[in-house]
Amino acid sequence: QVQLVESGGGLVQAGGSLRLSCAASGNIFSINAMGWYRQAPGNQRELVATITHGGSTNYADSVKGRFTISSDNARNPVYLQMNSLKPEDTAVYYCAARANSISWNSWGQGTQVTVSS
Repeated sequence: QVQLVESGGGLVQAGGSLRLSCAASGNIFSINAMGWYRQAPGNQRELVATITHGGSTNYADSVKGRFTISSDNARNPVYLQMNSLKPEDTAVYYCAARANSISWNSWGQGTQVTVSS
């Protein structure tokens, strides 16, 4: 099993930056990809960015050019650098992992990001 803990959320003004971190523990060598999702009140959880063990990245159109996902080896830790933040980026951000699976089967507890206008 894999356990994930996020950190780095907070309150920032529009146009500002935040960096989220996700630390994995447990059977980290089973991880083949890591990702960030977010969920705003009243909305479904949506994909923000992913990174595979091979280093391939993928981004939601809404964050391309503003957010960057990175990791030394796509396992631990994984970061999400968020620049040029907008009020619509306000959400709870969740770290996720694919561990011995093609589906996202490990989740963190979430960290709140609030962007004020």
